[in-house]
Amino acid sequence: MSTTRPFSPGDRGPEPGATGEVSEPVGEPTVRQVRKLSLDGASGVVPLARDFTRQALYDWGWLPAAGADQRAAAEDVLLVVSELVTNACLHAEGASELWVGCDTKVLRLEVTDRGAGQPSPRTPHRAGRPGGHGMFIVQRLCLDWGVVRVPGQSGKTVWAELAAPN
Repeated sequence: MSTTRPFSPGDRGPEPGATGEVSEPVGEPTVRQVRKLSLDGASGVVPLARDFTRQALYDWGWLPAAGADQRAAAEDVLLVVSELVTNACLHAEGASELWVGCDTKVLRLEVTDRGAGQPSPRTPHRAGRPGGHGMFIVQRLCLDWGVVRVPGQSGKTVWAELAAPN
Protein backbone atom coordinates (compact mmCIF):
# COMPACT_ATOMS: atom_id res chain seq x y z
CA MET A 1 0.00 0.00 0.00
CA SER A 2 1.21 3.43 -0.91
CA THR A 3 -0.35 6.63 0.28
CA THR A 4 2.01 9.01 -1.46
CA ARG A 5 2.81 7.60 -4.91
CA PRO A 6 0.39 9.05 -7.50
CA PHE A 7 0.51 6.02 -9.81
CA SER A 8 1.21 2.36 -9.33
CA PRO A 9 4.35 0.92 -10.92
CA GLY A 10 4.10 0.87 -14.70
CA ASP A 11 0.53 2.16 -14.72
CA ARG A 12 0.47 5.76 -15.89
CA GLY A 13 4.04 6.92 -15.83
CA PRO A 14 7.48 6.12 -14.52
CA GLU A 15 8.20 5.80 -10.84
CA PRO A 16 9.57 8.94 -9.19
CA GLY A 17 13.30 9.13 -9.76
CA ALA A 18 13.20 6.58 -12.59
CA THR A 19 15.49 7.37 -15.49
CA GLY A 20 15.81 6.08 -19.02
CA GLU A 21 13.59 5.98 -22.00
CA VAL A 22 10.01 4.80 -21.84
CA SER A 23 9.24 2.26 -24.53
CA GLU A 24 5.92 0.88 -25.68
CA PRO A 25 5.21 -2.67 -24.53
CA VAL A 26 5.50 -5.39 -27.13
CA GLY A 27 2.24 -7.10 -28.08
CA GLU A 28 -1.32 -5.86 -28.11
CA PRO A 29 -1.82 -2.25 -27.03
CA THR A 30 -3.66 -1.68 -23.77
CA VAL A 31 -7.09 -0.15 -24.26
CA ARG A 32 -8.11 2.18 -21.46
CA GLN A 33 -11.78 2.87 -20.97
CA VAL A 34 -12.63 5.90 -18.86
CA ARG A 35 -15.76 7.38 -17.28
CA LYS A 36 -16.03 10.59 -15.29
CA LEU A 37 -18.88 11.82 -13.07
CA SER A 38 -19.18 15.25 -11.51
CA LEU A 39 -20.53 15.07 -7.97
CA ASP A 40 -20.55 18.82 -7.24
CA GLY A 41 -23.92 19.89 -5.89
CA ALA A 42 -25.43 16.40 -6.22
CA SER A 43 -27.39 14.79 -3.43
CA GLY A 44 -27.15 11.12 -2.59
CA VAL A 45 -23.62 10.97 -3.99
CA VAL A 46 -22.73 7.54 -2.60
CA PRO A 47 -25.54 5.63 -4.36
CA LEU A 48 -25.09 7.88 -7.41
CA ALA A 49 -21.38 6.99 -7.61
CA ARG A 50 -22.12 3.30 -7.06
CA ASP A 51 -24.82 3.25 -9.78
CA PHE A 52 -22.53 5.13 -12.19
CA THR A 53 -19.74 2.63 -11.57
CA ARG A 54 -22.11 -0.34 -11.86
CA GLN A 55 -23.22 0.91 -15.29
CA ALA A 56 -19.58 1.23 -16.38
CA LEU A 57 -18.97 -2.36 -15.25
CA TYR A 58 -21.95 -3.50 -17.36
CA ASP A 59 -20.70 -1.52 -20.35
CA TRP A 60 -17.20 -2.99 -19.99
CA GLY A 61 -18.40 -6.59 -19.65
CA TRP A 62 -17.67 -7.14 -15.95
CA LEU A 63 -21.41 -7.53 -15.36
CA PRO A 64 -23.44 -9.61 -15.62
CA ALA A 65 -20.78 -11.75 -14.03
CA ALA A 66 -19.89 -14.96 -15.84
CA GLY A 67 -18.72 -16.63 -12.63
CA ALA A 68 -18.08 -16.24 -8.94
CA ASP A 69 -14.64 -14.62 -9.39
CA GLN A 70 -15.99 -11.97 -11.77
CA ARG A 71 -18.99 -11.31 -9.50
CA ALA A 72 -16.67 -10.91 -6.49
CA ALA A 73 -14.40 -8.53 -8.44
CA ALA A 74 -17.37 -6.35 -9.42
CA GLU A 75 -18.68 -6.33 -5.83
CA ASP A 76 -15.24 -5.30 -4.57
CA VAL A 77 -15.16 -2.39 -7.03
CA LEU A 78 -18.59 -1.18 -5.91
CA LEU A 79 -17.62 -1.47 -2.23
CA VAL A 80 -14.39 0.50 -2.75
CA VAL A 81 -16.29 3.25 -4.65
CA SER A 82 -18.75 3.46 -1.76
CA GLU A 83 -15.96 3.69 0.82
CA LEU A 84 -13.95 6.34 -1.06
CA VAL A 85 -16.97 8.56 -1.72
CA THR A 86 -18.28 8.11 1.83
CA ASN A 87 -14.89 9.10 3.26
CA ALA A 88 -14.81 12.20 1.05
CA CYS A 89 -18.27 13.16 2.33
CA LEU A 90 -17.53 12.50 6.00
CA HIS A 91 -13.95 13.73 6.28
CA ALA A 92 -13.13 15.96 3.30
CA GLU A 93 -15.92 18.49 2.70
CA GLY A 94 -17.55 16.31 0.04
CA ALA A 95 -16.63 14.50 -3.14
CA SER A 96 -16.46 16.63 -6.29
CA GLU A 97 -15.63 14.05 -8.98
CA LEU A 98 -15.46 10.30 -9.58
CA TRP A 99 -13.15 8.94 -12.28
CA VAL A 100 -13.27 5.27 -13.29
CA GLY A 101 -10.74 3.81 -15.71
CA CYS A 102 -10.16 0.24 -16.83
CA ASP A 103 -7.73 -1.63 -19.02
CA THR A 104 -7.22 -5.38 -19.41
CA LYS A 105 -5.42 -5.75 -16.07
CA VAL A 106 -6.41 -2.97 -13.68
CA LEU A 107 -9.46 -0.91 -12.79
CA ARG A 108 -8.57 2.46 -11.26
CA LEU A 109 -10.94 4.57 -9.18
CA GLU A 110 -10.25 8.21 -8.33
CA VAL A 111 -12.35 10.38 -6.02
CA THR A 112 -11.51 14.07 -5.91
CA ASP A 113 -12.56 16.05 -2.85
CA ARG A 114 -12.07 19.48 -1.29
CA GLY A 115 -10.46 18.38 1.97
CA ALA A 116 -6.97 18.86 3.29
CA GLY A 117 -6.75 15.73 5.43
CA GLN A 118 -4.64 12.66 4.75
CA PRO A 119 -6.65 9.42 4.57
CA SER A 120 -5.18 6.40 6.32
CA PRO A 121 -6.45 3.18 7.83
CA ARG A 122 -7.05 3.43 11.57
CA THR A 123 -4.44 1.67 13.58
CA PRO A 124 -4.92 -0.48 15.37
CA HIS A 125 -7.91 -1.70 13.38
CA ARG A 126 -10.74 -2.63 15.73
CA ALA A 127 -12.98 -5.02 13.84
CA GLY A 128 -15.65 -5.18 16.54
CA ARG A 129 -16.28 -1.44 16.70
CA PRO A 130 -18.64 0.51 14.45
CA GLY A 131 -17.09 2.96 12.01
CA GLY A 132 -13.51 3.54 10.99
CA HIS A 133 -13.25 0.61 8.61
CA GLY A 134 -13.32 2.42 5.24
CA MET A 135 -9.64 2.77 4.43
CA PHE A 136 -8.90 -0.61 6.03
CA ILE A 137 -11.37 -2.15 3.55
CA VAL A 138 -9.80 -0.21 0.67
CA GLN A 139 -6.33 -1.36 1.71
CA ARG A 140 -7.43 -5.01 1.92
CA LEU A 141 -9.33 -5.13 -1.39
CA CYS A 142 -7.02 -3.08 -3.61
CA LEU A 143 -3.73 -3.79 -5.31
CA ASP A 144 -2.62 -0.29 -4.30
CA TRP A 145 -4.04 3.07 -3.31
CA GLY A 146 -2.77 6.55 -2.67
CA VAL A 147 -3.32 10.29 -2.66
CA VAL A 148 -2.50 12.91 -5.28
CA ARG A 149 -2.34 16.61 -4.43
CA VAL A 150 -1.85 19.44 -6.89
CA PRO A 151 0.46 22.13 -5.48
CA GLY A 152 -1.34 25.41 -4.98
CA GLN A 153 -4.82 23.86 -5.13
CA SER A 154 -7.08 22.79 -2.30
CA GLY A 155 -8.31 19.26 -2.04
CA LYS A 156 -6.87 15.99 -3.23
CA THR A 157 -7.59 12.90 -5.28
CA VAL A 158 -7.68 9.55 -3.52
CA TRP A 159 -7.11 6.69 -5.95
CA ALA A 160 -7.38 2.93 -5.68
CA GLU A 161 -6.61 0.11 -8.09
CA LEU A 162 -8.18 -3.32 -8.26
CA ALA A 163 -7.27 -6.26 -10.46
CA ALA A 164 -9.50 -6.86 -13.45
CA PRO A 165 -11.16 -10.28 -13.42
CA ASN A 166 -9.64 -12.97 -15.62
